Amino acid sequence: MAEIKNYTLNFGPQHPAAHGVLRLVLELDGEVIQRADPHIGLLHRATEKLAESKTFIQNLPYMDRLDYVSMMCNEHAYCLAIEKLMGIEVPLRAQYIRVMYSEITRLLNHLLWVSAHALDCGAMTLLMYAFREREDLFDMYEAASGARMHAAYFRPGGVYRDLPETMPQYKANKVRNARAIKELNVNRNGSLLDFIDDFSHRFHSYLDEYHTLLTDNRIWKQRTVGIGVVTPERAMNLGFTGAMLRGSGVAWDLRKKQPYEVYDRMDFDIPVGKTGDCYDRYLVRMEEMKQSNRIIKQCVDWLKANPGPVITDNHKVAGPDRESMKSNMEELIHHFKLFTEGFHVPEGEAYAAVEHPKGEFGIYIVSDGANKPYRLKIRAPGFAHLAGLNEMASGHMIADAVAIIGTMDIVFGEIDR
Repeated sequence: MAEIKNYTLNFGPQHPAAHGVLRLVLELDGEVIQRADPHIGLLHRATEKLAESKTFIQNLPYMDRLDYVSMMCNEHAYCLAIEKLMGIEVPLRAQYIRVMYSEITRLLNHLLWVSAHALDCGAMTLLMYAFREREDLFDMYEAASGARMHAAYFRPGGVYRDLPETMPQYKANKVRNARAIKELNVNRNGSLLDFIDDFSHRFHSYLDEYHTLLTDNRIWKQRTVGIGVVTPERAMNLGFTGAMLRGSGVAWDLRKKQPYEVYDRMDFDIPVGKTGDCYDRYLVRMEEMKQSNRIIKQCVDWLKANPGPVITDNHKVAGPDRESMKSNMEELIHHFKLFTEGFHVPEGEAYAAVEHPKGEFGIYIVSDGANKPYRLKIRAPGFAHLAGLNEMASGHMIADAVAIIGTMDIVFGEIDR
């Protein structure tokens, strides 16, 4: 009688549930996974090496492209590291804008995560719902920075420009008449802050819709409850952060434990799970969206009442305004020097981390006093999570591997760097 052996299966890199170019080599006994070996490197962006040949300011747009679902959060950590090295004071209004946009980015990320995770597990409807809200959030990105995704809005010393006083509106066209356009523009008649405020008051009802679709859904619970369980001890030993760690019951959040910007002034809670399975991590992220919405409301209220500068007045780091540049020789020189050779960062090293939607995203910079980083190292949260895939998937079925990849919320731009 022939001896039955385990067989090996390639999962990805073209698999729709691989969330990018993940190549997973699965060793199977029937349909049960004995070993899962993630192969990375198919999307190597060489960001860390490219950074050594570009000025500090030229490197900023690379950050958007690392995790292309959490653009401004990547920029945030990079700016914080440079500010730490240079000892730059960021104006208070800029700090509030940064916190508000970091939380808008968290909503953007979690909405894509929940819709893609549900899609992987066979639920299509949520994708339509979540992308409806993502359009509004992209409009907020575009109004502030001019770009819908890769914003390059955070700058060392503050943000690129203040929030606009008017919100772009839809115009009548062949498809929609004036009446339909008027309905679409109902919440766009004020400033960008008015639009964000309106969205934050609407969002809780959208969140209820997602809960109605998924939370008590029998099929969703069958696909996620008891799948990919990680104990608190193993989660910490594996270097998990963010919702992957909090889902296992560890209340660790950099916004609370190591506050940066104005997070210490914000009123919000840290959701934690109990069993550390896919379902717990789902509930944690859903509650995180609710808490992010609370933070956004607080920021909007403060920003409406407190005008002020949004970037440092140190013209060696941030360019002068155009009026000064065209009327003052010294400002013209500052402008010329900044946009030709960038700014020089003092010798030293610094590490700055933010509570990214996926976990702890950190930037470690070594400077030799030049206008370019001597070394740049990125601490990507998804890298540590993917390293735990073998442990989480062993003993589960192939279909469960899809649910486990979904619960990790991985994006390959940051993992392959």
